[in-house]
Amino acid sequence: MTTTELTLPRKTGRRRGRMGAGKQLHAGPVTYVVLTVFALVSLAPLVWTAIAASRTNHRLAETPPPLWFGGNLFKNLQAAWDEAGLGTAMVNSVVVAGTITVSTVLFSTLAGFAFAKLRFRFSGLLLLLTIGTMMIPPQLAVVPLYLWMSDLGWSNQLQTVILPSLVTAFGTFFMRQYLVQALPTELIEAARVDGASSLRIVWHVVFPAARPAMAVLGLLTFVFAWNDFLWPIIALNQQNPTVQVALNSLGTGYVPDQAVIMAGALLGTLPLLVAFLLFGKQIVGGIMQGAIKG
Repeated sequence: MTTTELTLPRKTGRRRGRMGAGKQLHAGPVTYVVLTVFALVSLAPLVWTAIAASRTNHRLAETPPPLWFGGNLFKNLQAAWDEAGLGTAMVNSVVVAGTITVSTVLFSTLAGFAFAKLRFRFSGLLLLLTIGTMMIPPQLAVVPLYLWMSDLGWSNQLQTVILPSLVTAFGTFFMRQYLVQALPTELIEAARVDGASSLRIVWHVVFPAARPAMAVLGLLTFVFAWNDFLWPIIALNQQNPTVQVALNSLGTGYVPDQAVIMAGALLGTLPLLVAFLLFGKQIVGGIMQGAIKG
């Protein structure tokens, strides 16, 4: 009796474990409905922008507004491209956003590693000051930053937009929080015992461990730098603009052409969509890899 009582629960538990391991989870109809609603709501602004860009300004002013595509899309795209000078603006935005993304990811990873794993004096105070800069509204820095760039003789040049954003407090804090959990201290100590230099530890230990967070930070930084408007519109002019500064010229005139404005907005959004389509799989894969390792 005692042997039977002790053995049966073990068999039952083992059988349940095998059933649980082989069972495949399936999404129910409610899940599909919720995901479909969220997808439609997320795509609605982009679809409306494309619909408005394919219509005429007169048709957009009518009631009810158009709910399907018209035949003026390529005409409006060409008009927006020519009027705003988007060729030069696209190149400038790629240079600005690309440089800011690479530098932010690199410097934020190095700073985050230092705050997470290295011990030095006043590290807590420096981290607190870094986080504190996130509380300051960026509008307060516009005037002194403009005066500084003018003193350097960089007015209306791309480095005026690039230099203030080479590293961010958010990126440093983001990488620090990730590396605290994702990078074991024992791994760094083992590398030092093997005779690895600090540069080699960063390259072969820190960067591989931080790759998922670096991918996410890179995407967020690129999107923010591409869409930034406040500082570029102050620092640059229409002769050397970024995309957002160039699109600002489409809204001028006594009667702004809303269809052309929407076409310009669509052109300014396409590079972000292309970047996500090209690198989205790697970013999601990196996030999942980091989650599994954690």
